[in-house]
Amino acid sequence: MLRPLFLFLILTFTLPVLSQRADRFISTQEITGGMRLTAGGSPVSILYDAADERGIDLALQQLQNDLHTVTGAPVRLLTSADGVTGGVIIAGSVSSPLVSKLAATGKLSLAGLAGTREKFEIQVVENPLQGISEALVIVGSDRRGTIYGIYEVAEQSGVSPWYYWADVPVRRSSVLYAHPGVYTAGEPAVRYRGIFLNDEAPALSGWSRARFGGFNHRFYEKVFELILRLRGNFLWPAMWGNAFFDDDPLNGALADRMGIVISTSHHEPMGRAHAEWSRYGRGKWDYSVNAKVLDAFWTAGMERMKNYETVVTLAMRGDGDEPMSEDSNIALLEKIVHNQRAIIRKVTGKKVTETPQVWALYKEVQDYYDKGMRVPDDVTLLFADDNWGNVRKLPEPGAKPRSGGYGMYYHFDYVGGPRNYKWLNVTQVQRMWEQMNLTWSHGVDRIWVVNVGDLKPMEYPVGFFMDMAWNPQQFNSRNLLQHTVNWCAAQFGAGYARESARLIDTYTKYARRITPELLNDTTYSLHHYNEFERVVHDFRALALDAFRLHQQLPDSLKDAFDQLVLFPANAFSNIYEMYYAVARNKEAARHNDPEAARWAEQVRRCFERDSLLTIHYNRRIANGKWAHMMDQIRIGYTYWQQPEKAVMPSVAATPAYRGHYFAEENGVVSIEAGHFNRKQENTLIRWEEIPNLGKTRSGVTTFPPDAYPVPGMEPELEYDIVVGQPGEVEVYVLVSPTLNFNSNKGLRYSVAIGDAPEQQVNINAAYSTKQMEHWQANSINETVTRHPIARAGKATLRLRVHEPGIVIQKIIINTGGLKKSYLGVPETIRYQ
Repeated sequence: MLRPLFLFLILTFTLPVLSQRADRFISTQEITGGMRLTAGGSPVSILYDAADERGIDLALQQLQNDLHTVTGAPVRLLTSADGVTGGVIIAGSVSSPLVSKLAATGKLSLAGLAGTREKFEIQVVENPLQGISEALVIVGSDRRGTIYGIYEVAEQSGVSPWYYWADVPVRRSSVLYAHPGVYTAGEPAVRYRGIFLNDEAPALSGWSRARFGGFNHRFYEKVFELILRLRGNFLWPAMWGNAFFDDDPLNGALADRMGIVISTSHHEPMGRAHAEWSRYGRGKWDYSVNAKVLDAFWTAGMERMKNYETVVTLAMRGDGDEPMSEDSNIALLEKIVHNQRAIIRKVTGKKVTETPQVWALYKEVQDYYDKGMRVPDDVTLLFADDNWGNVRKLPEPGAKPRSGGYGMYYHFDYVGGPRNYKWLNVTQVQRMWEQMNLTWSHGVDRIWVVNVGDLKPMEYPVGFFMDMAWNPQQFNSRNLLQHTVNWCAAQFGAGYARESARLIDTYTKYARRITPELLNDTTYSLHHYNEFERVVHDFRALALDAFRLHQQLPDSLKDAFDQLVLFPANAFSNIYEMYYAVARNKEAARHNDPEAARWAEQVRRCFERDSLLTIHYNRRIANGKWAHMMDQIRIGYTYWQQPEKAVMPSVAATPAYRGHYFAEENGVVSIEAGHFNRKQENTLIRWEEIPNLGKTRSGVTTFPPDAYPVPGMEPELEYDIVVGQPGEVEVYVLVSPTLNFNSNKGLRYSVAIGDAPEQQVNINAAYSTKQMEHWQANSINETVTRHPIARAGKATLRLRVHEPGIVIQKIIINTGGLKKSYLGVPETIRYQ
């Protein structure tokens, strides 16, 4: 938590606060006792010592650009106090001669930084140097502590860590004031905090090639900067056919220059990417038969990275992220680790314990550990989840502390069984917090690294993970949504934060029920609890809410909101609509229902819309900046691995029409008028259905509207029905509330069932004002007749009209089970 030091202990032990980034110490309004950094375009000077630790100068260059973008004022980056003008920022580590001078003259106390790691303090200091009346001073206990302090000033001035990776606009202000007091975030709880770029084809790899020419130092500069702005320090680089050190020799040098600790993934020991074995390896990837070649291969890796800050991955897995052969044994693996450590010692010329090392207990490797394999105490044991966010193993309570400590490898993305999940963010932060809180509570605090896939669109869970790695104790079960609100406020502003947070929180909750790659037409039930329709409605409503908020936003926020909220809401909603349509298509086809064709067309429309959403993300958001980032295939899976191309789900062919009837169901037969079995008309008068007219499906009436039937030649409709038993029934005919326009004679129809005599009804010859108001209010005119049915089984209902203008909407036959409703009973049609 970042807050004035003199309140730190009191607040820590008395208030359940959540401070994911920092309390405000920079304001856009004048603060009593505060320091003016800039106002009305006045210049800003940033002063540092050129002899300070590497990487600090690069972060200050970023701050220089950030402050200029925020304020529009000129910002100068200086290594000498000569020529300093305007508001002054002084930055440096405790090793900086400039900071040492301030401390020696009593202008600054470094006591709070002594013996700490990656900690910063930010404060206003009066008269720090001759000719400077006051300055905002950023001091770090080491280079990364200083860098974190620099980026904290940038963020509080108006630059989101996600300004590049999510196009979050800079909050511009011509006025910046620094508050009085001393501010710190303390030390990070976890020593190494970072991400793993993995499963990066086709999306991230395609984007990086188009944008930077590949996974080179230009690409990684953006990744490193993001990690540092999020207060991280650790990276497993992309490795699907890529080799971080070999692809671009500047990659490693830049990481070390900027302050990023480079390690290699769980199956890439000794700093060598797996792709390098494909390029340079000789013989089998099998230490029992090829030890000499492998030792030389690994030695070259250590030679290359010996002067960089790193955590060396030890041991060995099978070739290409696979288990080793079944006859591999613990003794061989222990021998491999022993020989790798000998290489480390020889190459570095230091005690082996001085080089951080890690053994990743991933998948089958954990079995070796469970069967008794051990590594030296200084090696970090990196536990892992099950690839789906469920932690597999943690240290035993009361276990003897290890000097190398423990770590956790977590997943937001995975390639493997039961099926890949790579497309969209399906990580629910509530579950992540619960599992990582469990992890933290068991003393796992040396390494936290998370597989983020393509990095986008995992922006929010990445931010949460990094905030939690810095300070797990800031979270509890009651304040998780507040973190989402705070994060959204940082991206979109306070006015849109709560609704944006609700949308993110809700879509990840829905999405985590089942990943889109596993979703199909049988996942949810069509028949029980209205389940499939409910989940489709939930996503549809969510997408509509996201669209409404998007429409309210200023144009400057729309690209960011589209990436972080609107696109995932639309994409999830559409894929649910598609599989729901598949289910409805197959259900209709099973009952020989012609509606199968309509649902098949809906499947095709949703499949097309999925591709249009991809085009929108790749080509239109931020003027096409994210080309290829949504190339990941997600439709057409048949087993765990992704298909070569998207394949529309198969739909059932429209059944050949063989007739239909209307069955009694729970004491009612319900008929939509347009679904007649037969019609009788003549050359002068015809029947026509008017789609969507009325309260349910359609209306049926005669045309031309001025043609009056000749008595004995009236047009007729017939409906085949099936009833369960003989007896008297009620026939309700629901027609549109047409009035007696024919000189008050009224409009008449006749109805009969089977061989029983027909009954004639005049629907509106005479009526009271109250009757008319009832028809008007309910948009329907309902009449009822009673008819005998001689026997159970099939019968035909016949209905003919004697005047034009009668628009029949629905017919309901009550055999004893009719219940009150406004729209009437759903149709009980059956197809043969």
